[in-house]
Amino acid sequence: MDTLAFPLLAGLIFVALAFDFLNGLHDAANSIATIVSTRVLRPQYAVFWAAFFNFIAFLFFGLHVANTVGKGIVDPAVITPAVIFAALVGAIAWNVITWIFGIPSSSSHALVGGLVGAGLMKAGTSSIVVEGLAKTASAIVLSPLVGFVLAMVLVLIVTWICVRQTPHGVDKAFRSLQFVSASLYSLGHGGNDAQKTMGIIAVLLYSQGYLGSDFHVPLWVVLSCQAAMAAGTLFGGWRIVHTMGSKITRLNPMQGFCAETGGALTLFGATWLGVPVSTTHTITGAIVGVGSARRTSAVRWGLAGNIVVAWVITLPAAAAISAATYWIASLF
Repeated sequence: MDTLAFPLLAGLIFVALAFDFLNGLHDAANSIATIVSTRVLRPQYAVFWAAFFNFIAFLFFGLHVANTVGKGIVDPAVITPAVIFAALVGAIAWNVITWIFGIPSSSSHALVGGLVGAGLMKAGTSSIVVEGLAKTASAIVLSPLVGFVLAMVLVLIVTWICVRQTPHGVDKAFRSLQFVSASLYSLGHGGNDAQKTMGIIAVLLYSQGYLGSDFHVPLWVVLSCQAAMAAGTLFGGWRIVHTMGSKITRLNPMQGFCAETGGALTLFGATWLGVPVSTTHTITGAIVGVGSARRTSAVRWGLAGNIVVAWVITLPAAAAISAATYWIASLF
């Protein structure tokens, strides 16, 4: 076991919380894109709304995702400060690159890729927990697909229910209901995404002997991660908001409600199952599902295809950056 002086350990925890902040910044669009694009809330108010529900999410969910990330991707026995540092550098670097170019990639899979890259560089394939990695990798396909189907079904159900209502009445009703759906989605986002950083910090503390013989997530880690995620959301991610909220397809309040609700239900299920899914994948799939329910030509499939390419390369790209970082760090 590598040992680390307390100041350096605190510094590494700070880097993890910086990743959590960037995760909130990068993924703010996931929580507010639809409610902003439908003009139900102005961006400056929407981020406060999303940040509040991001923070209180720990009150509604267990810590299953944190346990998966902490001990279900890479064997905790091979975790060292250098592995955690390299994983965070890989995830942060990829997040910054995609944020600069306005690409809604997955912060979750960037972090998983970072862990895998550093783990492989340190101990080879034996360091990988195959079951946990397979569960996470399968979510790359399943989370947007489930979000797509749920959102499409919701649009069809709501359209049937409201068939005798006037367009103005429907629009007015769903402007109010979008506050509910946006809140639910922000809860799901905070519940799933913040737990990933909790898992990273907890496994770091465990590797240094601060948690005793049993792996668990201390309350101060839970609160600090939720706070960092909420703070990042407050700063928004306006480039990605524009892509998610209007470039893929145009949304009205009813469609925004269906997209957010479909995405929220997907996140709730994944979080309770302990699957670290991508909130970006989930809401994008839901938005595409809403657009497809209207007509297939309503979706800008070329842009959606570019986003899918970014999803596919995120895990290996972050893993490569992480592996290179670990190799460089091992020279010193």
